[in-house]
Amino acid sequence: MRELPRKLTAGELSELFEGRTRLVERLAVLEDPLGRAEEVIGELTEQEKVEALAAHPAIGQRTALSARSQAEQGSDDEPEVLEELARLNRDYEERFGFRFVVFVDRRPKRELVPILRERLGRGREQELDTAVRELVAIARDRWQRS
Repeated sequence: MRELPRKLTAGELSELFEGRTRLVERLAVLEDPLGRAEEVIGELTEQEKVEALAAHPAIGQRTALSARSQAEQGSDDEPEVLEELARLNRDYEERFGFRFVVFVDRRPKRELVPILRERLGRGREQELDTAVRELVAIARDRWQRS
């Protein structure tokens, strides 16, 4: 397992966060960017948080995935589970106005369905905070596994 880096370029961070967003730009100028990521997300505007989440693929998405996302999301493609995730993802985005993000941690997709259902019952502010923190957990895991 790799230790968290003292410095990362915007390009390296873009790979970890699935795109070059304002979050990535802010982290790229810092020492210990992954260690300070939660501090930075606390300073982001709502629009910047939504932008960071939009760069990440939807859970259950099967096309246009980065190699990292494809490996993390696994290959358990049970049609009923994928249909349920697609429906819940739509419900989530309609309710909150941003993409559902969860640190999959190599769990089967069927284990994500109850998590998504539970998070649909939260308030928007709490859910936005949770989703962005999950994004940071994903980036940290990616760094440590690479």
